[in-house]
Amino acid sequence: MPKTPSEAARQLLRASLHGPTMATRWSVLCDVDRELDQAALHAALADAVDQVDQQMSLWKPDSDLVRLNRAGIDEWVALPPEIMEVLSRALEIARLSDGAFDPAVGALVEAWGFGAGSDTPDAAAIRAARQSDRGPAHRSLELDPAAARARKHAPMQLDLCGIAKGYGVDRLIAVLKGHGVAHALAALDGELRALGAQADSQPWAVAVESPEPGRRAAHGVIELADVAVATSGDYRRWVQIGAARLSHTMDERRAAPVNNDVASVTVLASDCMSADAWATALLVAGPEQGLALAQRMGLEALFLLRREQRWVELGIGRFAQPGTPARVADAVR
Repeated sequence: MPKTPSEAARQLLRASLHGPTMATRWSVLCDVDRELDQAALHAALADAVDQVDQQMSLWKPDSDLVRLNRAGIDEWVALPPEIMEVLSRALEIARLSDGAFDPAVGALVEAWGFGAGSDTPDAAAIRAARQSDRGPAHRSLELDPAAARARKHAPMQLDLCGIAKGYGVDRLIAVLKGHGVAHALAALDGELRALGAQADSQPWAVAVESPEPGRRAAHGVIELADVAVATSGDYRRWVQIGAARLSHTMDERRAAPVNNDVASVTVLASDCMSADAWATALLVAGPEQGLALAQRMGLEALFLLRREQRWVELGIGRFAQPGTPARVADAVR
């Protein structure tokens, strides 16, 4: 007779694996065979996210992304397949979002004090970034997948912080699959992806964080099975200029930090790289344009808006269905 979910779960062991990467931590919860070499799995998971960091970090002077940023105009730069995959998806979402997601905001990030080289805004650098006429990233950066290389057609500084962590989660999932794991939840900061459900067939329950600066609390709970989720918001990293608190997320179209009523956006997608980038794009686009963009692209998204003394939810896809853990409603602070 086939085993019931509870019987199958009893034959597996719940493992919790984690480690440092990308100035934060990765973590994996998984139900695994008792004979699985957890030390080998842990090492493979750590290697996967460290490879992403080594290729795509702006804080490592020898990273592939830094090499590309340093290259001259029209100079081809050979790149590993992983960063080529991320660049390709980043440019695609940049095009589909009409620049709301832009992987070439590196100069702005630095100018406003959020980059690897500065922690305070630089007025001269901000003026220079605003005067840039490089055009859309998907037109100014050329990829040659067959030859695994890329080149810039205009001065630009690429920054993959809005997509690389999501890709790191996808790499964790690939490692888990390669080790025969069928039930897992992988996370890196606010990006998560479920591989199947838990061994007892229950979905993985994860919190949608309340977007309150300086405080960590759950706004709601969503359930995941074979799906990724990512959240972008303005409440974790910012600079204070006078009375204004400016987000680390840049709006290339304004050459300035995001400044709208959206406190956070949570997006579901089949892969975490896409969820990560789309969450950034919708945050930048704002409540009206962002909601229209999400509807046009068939995304499942939850917007948390600041409205006087409360949070207001705008949701589409499963977030808009009554009875789900995060449905469209007003949430009192």
